[in-house]
Amino acid sequence: MKRNHEICTMQILLLAATEEEIRPFTEANTGIDVLVSGVGLPSAMYHLQKRMQQLDYDLIIQAGIAGSFNREIEIGQTVWVRQDTFGDLGTEEKENFSSLFDSGLAGKNEFPFTDGWLVNNNELTKKINLNSVTAVTVNKVTDSELQEQQIINCFDPDIESMEGAALHYVCLQENIPFIQVRSVSNFVRERDKTKWKMKEAISNLNAELLKLINGLTN
Repeated sequence: MKRNHEICTMQILLLAATEEEIRPFTEANTGIDVLVSGVGLPSAMYHLQKRMQQLDYDLIIQAGIAGSFNREIEIGQTVWVRQDTFGDLGTEEKENFSSLFDSGLAGKNEFPFTDGWLVNNNELTKKINLNSVTAVTVNKVTDSELQEQQIINCFDPDIESMEGAALHYVCLQENIPFIQVRSVSNFVRERDKTKWKMKEAISNLNAELLKLINGLTN
């Protein structure tokens, strides 16, 4: 079933883990469909698939905050995710982590993976005027030196989130164009939240979301 929108003929769904992350965008009353999935992979996968069974979309955009491994990315900066993967899915032995693929539990090029990554190559990404990054999706936010080093050794990502790979996995499986946009609120392992810039990250995220939607629909 198709849904008609007020501002464009393209059927777009905006997906976020929490209302807070996209409140400025929703208050702008764009007419875009919004789905708040809840935090984490299971919730994101379930609610996204349920919505996709109910309505057809031309594009799904996921927006949220992220932690950064890459110290060259500025706190508050907004980026789009070129490729994502499940950062803590695999095996661990004597503090050595092996990914699902390095453990031999799945093939690196077994659909929808490409060399172990969920890669976004759809044509709409050419319209994004943001820096692209690689990401991992984790079930536990990185808060130890060991966990950080394990992830860097396996994936060497720029950022991490708790839902991104769900979007990539489901949309690649269903052949639906998607875009994941993130604003960096903190560096990983920084547990002193007074050093996080949540408000700035959310403000920048929503400003870039509006630009992105306008660029895609005009």
